[in-house]
Amino acid sequence: MVSPTLHYYYDPLCGWCYGAAPLIAIAASLPGVALHLHAGGMLAGDQRRPISPAWRDYVLPHDQRIAELSGQPFGTGYRDGLLRDSTAMLDSAPPISAILAAESAAGMGLAMLHRMQQAHYVSGQQIANPAVLHQLADDLGLDAQAYAKAYEKLQGAETASHIASSRAQMAQLGARGFPTLVLFDGTQQEILPLDSYLGKPAAWQAWLRDRLAKAANASQPPQQLACDTASCTV
Repeated sequence: MVSPTLHYYYDPLCGWCYGAAPLIAIAASLPGVALHLHAGGMLAGDQRRPISPAWRDYVLPHDQRIAELSGQPFGTGYRDGLLRDSTAMLDSAPPISAILAAESAAGMGLAMLHRMQQAHYVSGQQIANPAVLHQLADDLGLDAQAYAKAYEKLQGAETASHIASSRAQMAQLGARGFPTLVLFDGTQQEILPLDSYLGKPAAWQAWLRDRLAKAANASQPPQQLACDTASCTV
């Protein structure tokens, strides 16, 4: 029997991913389910940009909508601090490297993602800054030396390769953007309806438990009523 797996396509600077964070935490907490992270690099490479008044005007209505639907808080440190700081750079690559490093060093990639979402959207910290990322890793109790070594190895080409792979997988799936959560039951892949459950964690947990149980049952081969060379099954 193949255990169902979940594949999460996200970006650390995606506001809707922040809105979906409680749902992803629930998915990761369910027993017997593996959750794999795939970062898409929404603001990496040529798409990285400094914060500007135009950017602030663009994201604030979206942030308000995310807060209304998900219940996730957006702090004054973010709204009145970070979004008014024209020296701050929005770059997905460094936080993706940090998530990969946390996963490599301690299996804590998702914890790192959730910690940096809080740092960005609540406290208004610059999560493209490696020093800030190292502090967040320390907040999570990661071994500083192991994290730093993994981060140094994974930044640059390794992170770019991860982003390219994530984007290629999303294109194959026909995924429209971030966040996308995909269930793989051993034979088929299915995009799950995260947007229908924003702000409804209890309903999401119940629905996902039922869907995973069905996927697990579907992956079991039918009982074969036959004899082999050693014995017979009944």
